[in-house]
Amino acid sequence: MVELGYTLSSEEHPPNDLVDHAVRAEELGFDFVSISDHFHPWLSEQDEAPFVWSTLGGVARATEDVDVGVGVTCPIMRFHPALAAQATATVASMLEESDQQFYFGVGTGENLNEHVLGDHWPPHRVRLDMLEEAVAVIRKLWSGEMVSRHGDHFTVENAKLFTTPEETPPICVSAYGPQTAKKAADFGDGFWSVGPQDVVETFEEAGGEGPTFSQLTVCYADDEDEAVATAHEYWRNSVLPGQLATELETHKLFEQATELVSEEDVREADSIVTDPDPEAHVESIREFVDAGYDHVYVHQIGPDQESFFECYEEEVLPAFQ
Repeated sequence: MVELGYTLSSEEHPPNDLVDHAVRAEELGFDFVSISDHFHPWLSEQDEAPFVWSTLGGVARATEDVDVGVGVTCPIMRFHPALAAQATATVASMLEESDQQFYFGVGTGENLNEHVLGDHWPPHRVRLDMLEEAVAVIRKLWSGEMVSRHGDHFTVENAKLFTTPEETPPICVSAYGPQTAKKAADFGDGFWSVGPQDVVETFEEAGGEGPTFSQLTVCYADDEDEAVATAHEYWRNSVLPGQLATELETHKLFEQATELVSEEDVREADSIVTDPDPEAHVESIREFVDAGYDHVYVHQIGPDQESFFECYEEEVLPAFQ
């Protein structure tokens, strides 16, 4: 049975609106919400980037039943893993009081967000080694023990968390290629991706276990032309090929890179559903399930979230209940 989630798009909405969206998602019967963790938006049109941990404090207090995840945090540069451990332990403790599950998605990050402290942006293989070490630090601190550690990448001295959840959250490692998926199986408690990436099979074949998450991006509107125009204005960055999303360092560079992305490119893109027929959304979710994901969360592009909520309440969620 698949669990369906809703994306709290922190690149597009201010923090109080994100809290309200989480409440609305809970009311409609979504199983979980997942929030993005960005220092910058991808494009200036998106125009937001609130601090994820403050927003999650609001979500934890305003909701009662819906589970919560971060998809995903990069705890290797902008966040030292000791601070990531404290932030996640606090949020997990808040949610635990009402029996809500917290999922901690982690990844190797994008230059857009992680270079802001002036650190060198290392190649992916180095970042993956850093991530594995960071996860070990986080788990050790979650135990409540006093931690002193001098690793290859991170130093922790006399650190102890005094606010910790009774049960530690699963750490779900993000991957898009087979080598990273195999590595995720080595040190992750679950798997995180975007789109129906078939590397979830690689993760499981390598011995990976736990929940598997992936995001479906849609733009629901009354007609497809309106949806395509909105998606092009706010989320054309998702059409960029290859490694650009991880390597470009400013939203201005993303805007330059997307100058050649047309509305027709968005209409034809496999990465965005713009069809107003609810059955197209149902079928897209089923593609994720068939690919092996048991948690699928849906990102509605643009300012109009209520039309999306109404459509999903009436037409999409019932298909999976």
